[in-house]
Amino acid sequence: MSDGGFRSAAAPKARAVLLMGTMIGTALIVSPTAARAQTAPHSLPQIVVEAPAAEPERPRRRQTSRHQPASSPASPAASAAVPAQEPATPAMSAPVNLSASASSVSGAEINALPVSRVGEVLEAVPGLIVTQHSGEGKANQYFLRGFNLDHGTDLAITVDGMPVNMPTHGHGQGYADINFMIPELISVMNLRKGPYFADVGDFGSAGAVSIDYLRAMPKNLAEATVGSFGYRRLLSAGSTKLDRGTVLAAFEANHSNGPWEVPDKIRKLNGVLRYSEGTLTDGFSVTAMGYANRWISTDQVALRAIEQGRITRFGSLDPTDGGVSSRFSLSGRYAKTSDFGQTDVNAYVINSALQLYNNFTYFLDDPINGDQFAQYDRRMVYGLNASQRFDYRFAGLPVETRIGVQGRADSINVALNKTLQRSYLSTVRADDVEQQSIGLWTDTTVRWTDWLRTMVGVREDVFGGQVRSDTPANSGTTSASLTSPKAGIVLGPWLGTELFGNAGYGLHSNDIRGTTITVDPIDKTTLLDRVPLLVRSKGAEIGVRNKSVPGLTSALAVFILDFDSELLFVGDAGTTEPSRPSRRVGMEWTNHYQPQPWLGVDLDLAYSHARFTNPDPAGNYIPGSPGWVASGSVTFGRETGWFGALRGRYFGARPLTEDGWVHSQASLIFNARLGYRFDNGIRLQLDALNLFDAKTNQIEYYYMSRLAGEPTGVGDRHVHAVEPLALRATLAGSF
Repeated sequence: MSDGGFRSAAAPKARAVLLMGTMIGTALIVSPTAARAQTAPHSLPQIVVEAPAAEPERPRRRQTSRHQPASSPASPAASAAVPAQEPATPAMSAPVNLSASASSVSGAEINALPVSRVGEVLEAVPGLIVTQHSGEGKANQYFLRGFNLDHGTDLAITVDGMPVNMPTHGHGQGYADINFMIPELISVMNLRKGPYFADVGDFGSAGAVSIDYLRAMPKNLAEATVGSFGYRRLLSAGSTKLDRGTVLAAFEANHSNGPWEVPDKIRKLNGVLRYSEGTLTDGFSVTAMGYANRWISTDQVALRAIEQGRITRFGSLDPTDGGVSSRFSLSGRYAKTSDFGQTDVNAYVINSALQLYNNFTYFLDDPINGDQFAQYDRRMVYGLNASQRFDYRFAGLPVETRIGVQGRADSINVALNKTLQRSYLSTVRADDVEQQSIGLWTDTTVRWTDWLRTMVGVREDVFGGQVRSDTPANSGTTSASLTSPKAGIVLGPWLGTELFGNAGYGLHSNDIRGTTITVDPIDKTTLLDRVPLLVRSKGAEIGVRNKSVPGLTSALAVFILDFDSELLFVGDAGTTEPSRPSRRVGMEWTNHYQPQPWLGVDLDLAYSHARFTNPDPAGNYIPGSPGWVASGSVTFGRETGWFGALRGRYFGARPLTEDGWVHSQASLIFNARLGYRFDNGIRLQLDALNLFDAKTNQIEYYYMSRLAGEPTGVGDRHVHAVEPLALRATLAGSF
């Protein structure tokens, strides 16, 4: 691997910012005056400028999950017997207090709903669609706010403080493989949308999902699931006291063939080991995770191959597609409370690898050997996040100021090869990449009156790195930086109603190989244009949240989001293709109603209008951008006895071409669960996935391909079918 570092003209600035960030992070770690417990009343620190001594501090609202107060027991409808760990009372600057579209969902609520794959737990984010167009070991495909986010672009995902998105990835920028996650360990999932938050940087313009794991299991858990199409899953999770701390361990094994004529043969192993002391706001933890998976995949297939009878809806046009992936990590988190506020620091090391074989066009480029290619990505990731929140009064007003630093370095070996039935034929390109980024941010929230709060923030991001390519002309160093201001305002509450306004600038990084490229990596002679490393986004949102009806929480948000250019490095071809400026305008309406402690009802509706903003004869539709998205669910049950859930998800039609002449199908899929909890901790449940056996598609594309025997390429829909009705039975015990 090559040595990292910024070597361009902007290198001194990058190094200066990196040094500043390291100093801030070190200061936060050793600071003896960190944060007071959030559940305690304010005690005013010495930096008070003006503070009426007789005026008592207004108690802060306890953070609530999307469905219920976090202080209540495990969701009555939860089926995993793993209640959420109660979060601390949030600061004024907590996202749920500053944006109508922000929310928090407990692990118990997430596990109350049946899902067909682990990535679908992210559909707790209203308006987010999670699909799969290939084997289950590959990252999911995400759709949110009018974006086809591919495998994670512009959706920032973190698990236990560690980023999931991978820049300059072999299969696409921002690749976010969530298959290592164990849903039963989730404590809370925090959801944010839009470029309005200073502590969210790259990949977060459309949304950010932060997932925290439990520090201790309420009860030890053993679980076995069997189901249709060879589905098998074993899970064991538990915790125990050790000296002054707690050890948590979990292990998962999973196998499935799916309904495909060429079985998936998924073989997944997953484990977590954690030691923690203290609490989430005043303590520390050290966590090790390990994940390995291998599979055979049935990718999307040409619709004409099905219509001509060459294959069925569940057939394959290249039975050797598939992959192998792994992820191992070690992370540490530290939190300290004092009269001044809250200190949080986390550091991590990640080793990840992916070897992926795909053939999307069959014989279009190579009529003899076919078009299968192998994408290889192996990397080490090192990172540090540190923040300090100061709670004080200025001119008698409650104020919260946060400062933070986020640093990350990726050492990457990435390659694209042509293959035949997984046998090597030739190399398209191979690169060693050293990539670094650092973000410095701060924001301040002020409560001016009982009915007015404001937030202002700013973020400075610096990116850079070095590419060493097998084509020397495509090697080089690069760096770039962007400053992103943010602002928000909250009015109310009046009669249980709050009004929100947010605006801000954000960014999206492009694959660094696109910033140093000069020639086509295939023919080595065709000149190509370089593209910027960072792309500007800007957005705004207004919204309202109402809780005036007992048991009902309803929120409505209207947003606009612009991108200067939707740049995309095409990993399948090894080149960069910049697209045009774009605009998305839409709305989201979310509702949760809990008429009884044992009954919950959810209804979410989202609409987005996405278009390129500069005229072009090709058209202004953005391929794959969803319009209407909706979901609804009913959950019922108590801590013992019968429980169940029914959830439906609507995924509206999407344009597949820029002229809008070709659209995908819409889909409506229901999942259901019914089970019984015994007093002794035994739980039996049955999940029915795709309850009404809808014959529709997970995903659709339109592009040129060539089947065996065809004289030339043909433009066609390419589809990946939704799995038919599947049943899964679970026997679990808590002790």
